[in-house]
Amino acid sequence: MQFTGIVHNADSARVTVPYVSITNTTYQNQVNLSDYRGYFSFVVHELDTIRFTSIGYAPLTVVIPANLPAKSYTLQVSLKPQIINLPVFRVFPWATTEEFRKDFLSMKIADDDLEIAKKNLSRSSIQALERTLPRDGFEMNGFQDFHNNVVNSHSITNPLLNPFSWGSLIKQISDGDKSKAASGN
Repeated sequence: MQFTGIVHNADSARVTVPYVSITNTTYQNQVNLSDYRGYFSFVVHELDTIRFTSIGYAPLTVVIPANLPAKSYTLQVSLKPQIINLPVFRVFPWATTEEFRKDFLSMKIADDDLEIAKKNLSRSSIQALERTLPRDGFEMNGFQDFHNNVVNSHSITNPLLNPFSWGSLIKQISDGDKSKAASGN
């Protein structure tokens, strides 16, 4: 016969329970599954024992009645929510407490963020990075500008340091005085 139904939460009849495992324990532990709406439908025999299980719910067992007038059986299944508190279980990577104590006492404690930042920003750390890291384009551009300024600054001389320029300056001053005397000023 065809066994059909919907699995509901016993606390709220409007809430269905999806993907419930439905096991026919009488017929070779055949397992069926309800769909995402809690609906199921499969073939069973009279007096088969059907077990409904789902995580978070208490299991429910149903026996298919004998001598039904129709070739189908419909059932609204209500599963009761069940909360199971598991005992605390602790996992340790050491076989004994002595091994743990030995490893704990010899453990090197990692630096906190502030200590790591201080190490990364220390003068010796930055100088080591300057020596080992390649220069980027911005640094090379600044270096090239500096180099060009140094080279170009040597080509421009100060006229006050040139003895010929002094002679020319003195001559211009003396020529300027003559021009004033000739004009009568």
